[in-house]
Formats: sequence, structure tokens, C-alpha cells
Amino acid sequence: MRRAIHALVASVVLVLGATQAMAVELAAEQVLRKGNGAEPQTLDPHKAEGVPSSNILRDLYEGLTGEAPNGDIVPGAAESWTISEDGTVYTFRLREAARWSNGDPVTAQDFVFGLRRSADPMTASKYAQILAPIENAERVVAGKLPVEELAVRALDDLTVEIRLKAPTPYFLGLLNHSSTYPVHRPSIEEHGDKFSRPGNLVGNGAYVLSEWVVQSHIVLERNPQYWDDDNTTINTVYYYATEDQSSELKRYRAGELDYTYDVPVSQVAWIRENLGDELQVSTYLGVYYFGFNVTKPPFKDNVKLRRALSMAIDRQVICDKIVKLGEQPAYGFVPPGITGYESQVADYADLDREARFAEARRLYREAGYSEDNPLQVEIRYNTHENHKKVSLAVAAMWRAVLGVDYTLINEEWKVFLQTRKLKQDTEVFRAGWIGDYNDPYTFLELLHSKHGINDSGYNNPEYDALLAEIAVQTDMARRAKLMEQAERMLLADQPIMPIYYYVEKGLVKPYVDGFVSNIMDHHYTKHWRILAH
Repeated sequence: MRRAIHALVASVVLVLGATQAMAVELAAEQVLRKGNGAEPQTLDPHKAEGVPSSNILRDLYEGLTGEAPNGDIVPGAAESWTISEDGTVYTFRLREAARWSNGDPVTAQDFVFGLRRSADPMTASKYAQILAPIENAERVVAGKLPVEELAVRALDDLTVEIRLKAPTPYFLGLLNHSSTYPVHRPSIEEHGDKFSRPGNLVGNGAYVLSEWVVQSHIVLERNPQYWDDDNTTINTVYYYATEDQSSELKRYRAGELDYTYDVPVSQVAWIRENLGDELQVSTYLGVYYFGFNVTKPPFKDNVKLRRALSMAIDRQVICDKIVKLGEQPAYGFVPPGITGYESQVADYADLDREARFAEARRLYREAGYSEDNPLQVEIRYNTHENHKKVSLAVAAMWRAVLGVDYTLINEEWKVFLQTRKLKQDTEVFRAGWIGDYNDPYTFLELLHSKHGINDSGYNNPEYDALLAEIAVQTDMARRAKLMEQAERMLLADQPIMPIYYYVEKGLVKPYVDGFVSNIMDHHYTKHWRILAH
């Protein structure tokens, strides 16, 4: 029996929302000002990476599926879909009212073009690997098949068919990731790589790009062509580059921001005491870690050194004394709490502090280092007060426990990403990974040898083979066991050093209505409104 998903529930929610809106007084000026962390490197949905870009792209574009404020998957540009009995063929029916911001209709061909462009090796998308569930995607991404062989087709102007190589339980969630967004082909043909700039960008989301002042702000204006514009309230949204958390807090207190990207860890106590009702902290599907560049010395072919450094970290101290907002120490890579999956931990997780440090010193010596011959290492992090504090803490622990000599290197976000990609100059780098969809595979696939964001350069054929088996496994219990095996393998090889599991944290003004915490930390401006204040 074919399963159909319709927009009935979403429609009811919108109607209820509209009714409730009548009961409150809205601000005359519907303008939202958001802190957004680092300056985005691009707003091309198929080339962007990082949370700051993703936050903006969710306003500018819409995938086949969308998300409710609580993170539930709901219809997006597609009003409904059916899934074949064997779980491998998805057929999406687009909304007849869907329009690009220039008034052109959104068609099935636009989604086919977008998915092909995302998979095309000429696009050089760092996220192309995320499309792997689609039949032929991996060979297209590798340049072994033409993009026309990607198993995506338009059955008519409003119907998109996607064939998978095997049932994929998280596929609907994947379809609201920017790598699957449609793009406006005439704009790309006219403007080339400049199609994502103000005045050129044509999107299908609730907002359009109005202004971009580098290292200052990005302005989006409400898109009157959006199919659900009647239920959108905020007219203008400012995304501010806020890499300095102390400055961001000052701007928030001065009324220049309604929402912060982060909070400075040095002022958490003050924030709790004075702004407690505005501080939002909740579970978040993400892990903070450091990567080792395993493609060159000193970390290439030196598992003992990597394990020694990981064992020398007191994660509880970092959580309690540095970040201080309820983060949990991470001895594994996949955050806990994903239904049907038991997150794995390193084999030394249960050792007490002194036993762990003693083992770290033993491994450090066996790796060829000592007090007389200390490891000399560079630790890179991107501009961010909290990243600096954590990096300093990690470096200090390495020195105290093992006698490591270190150099800290701070780089602006775009430079930092480029340095990590090139790998020649990195030794240790801070990183974080936020799940692209609610499934362990979104973490495990990051370390596939061909993944565009595998900045450690980890390359283990056995690990890749496990991922390949997981990708086509239809027995969910068996799939979970394979993923647990893959995580254990990853932790034994230690190309990355998990530090803590994230929490979603930020400040939200009381007059911002519609904010709902969710495990993905995905927030769409179209769900919010500004109350009179």
C-alpha cells in the first residue's frame, strides 16, 4: 500500500496560528535583528557550509520538505508525497502556488536542475556526499557518470520522482538541507557565480536577499511571491556578523539585537542572574571536537599519539569551568538521544582521571615523545571568544599532562575553512558538527574518505565499507548495530577528538513570538513575529 503525506496538519496549524494572532498586539514595525556568528562565505546553497550560511539559506530557499517550529518534518515546496512499497521511490507533488521571488513558477524541472547541480563535480560542493542515498549519486559525484544519470526526474511540471538505491529512513529530513534546494536556472545562466548576490539572487523561500555588507550585516526582505506569504509576519530580517560574543551581548542589551547566535562563556553567571528569562538552553544534535590532520606527520600513522592527546583532556572541567551551560563531556562522536541508536564511547571513557592521564603518558612515550623531546604542535581555531577559551584549555591540559609545546593560531572563518580544506598547513583544528538530519549517519558519513568536509583526511577502507553497507541496509536493528560498529572503529582510530556535546544556547527578547527550541536548532523567520513592546 502506498503511503501518502499531505499538508492537512500543517494547514490546520497555520489556521490556528492566524486565529491566535488576532488575540495579541503586534509591533507596528515587523523587523527582526539576529546575531549570526561568522560572516558566511557564500549564499550559493550548493556551495555553502557552516551554520551561519544555513541560517540565512533557510529563509531564502525552500526544499521539497520543510520543518515545523519544533523540528518535525512537514510539507515544503511539495504539498504531498508518496513512497513506494519498497521504500525506494519518492514521488513529490509541488504546490501550484509556489513561485520564485521574481514571479516565475517553481517547477519539477527546477528541483531536478538543483539536485544535478549539487551532485555535479564541477560545482565542487562540500556536501555532495549527502546525496549518496539517491541512485547513481556517488558515481555522478565521482565524475564516473554524467549528471543526467542521477535518479531524479520530472514526471510533469509539478511532479518530481526520486529513486533511492535502498530504503533510507532519514531521507525526508535530508530534503530540507541546502544541498537539495532548487536554484533558478535563468539567474545562474545570466549571472554565473554571481547569481547569489543581492539583486541577482532569485529564491523560492519566504524572504529575498536585499543587502550584504561584508563583516557587518545581511538584510532580507519579505518575499510577496512566496506561496504562504499570508501567514508570514516579519517584513525585514537583519543577520549580523557577530564573531565577538561579548560585543554581541552588549548589542543585545542595548536593543540592537533581538536574538543572539551565542553567549560569552565568561558572562554566563551574570546572564543567568540578570537575563535568565531570556536565556534559551536546550538539547542540540551536535558535537564539539578537534580534528587531527592524519595526512602528514606528526599524526599520520600515529594512533598512539592521537589517543594520548585525547586521553589527556579533562572534558568535565571544560564543561563545568569553560562553557558552563549544561554541555556534556563527549567520549563519542554521535550525540546521545537519537531514537534506536546507542551512542558509543571510547574505551577509556570509564577510567578515572589519574588512570586516564597515566595511560596518556605511556602512549605519549611509545609514540616517541617525552619531556626531553616534547611534541610541538599548532592548534588552529576560528575567531570566536568561546573557541579561544576552549583551545587554550585544551593546550594547557596537553602541556600539564604530557609536556606538549603548542602554538595557538586564530583565523577568520573563511580563511580557517580554506586552511582546513588544503590540509598542508593544519595539524590540529577545532571543529563542530551539527546533524544535517536526525540520524547517526549524518555524523558517521563525515569521516568517509570522499566526504567534502572530512578535513582530518581520515581514510580507512574498512570504515568506508561499513558506511556502504549501512547505506543499503533495510533491517533497522542490523543498521543500528553496523553504525555502532562504525563509531567504535572511528573512536579507536581517533582522527578526531570529541570534547563535548552541544546545547542550543542564545538570548531571545521577550517580544519575539514563535521561538521554539528544537534538537536541530533550525529556526525559520517565517514562524516568528514581533509583539508590541
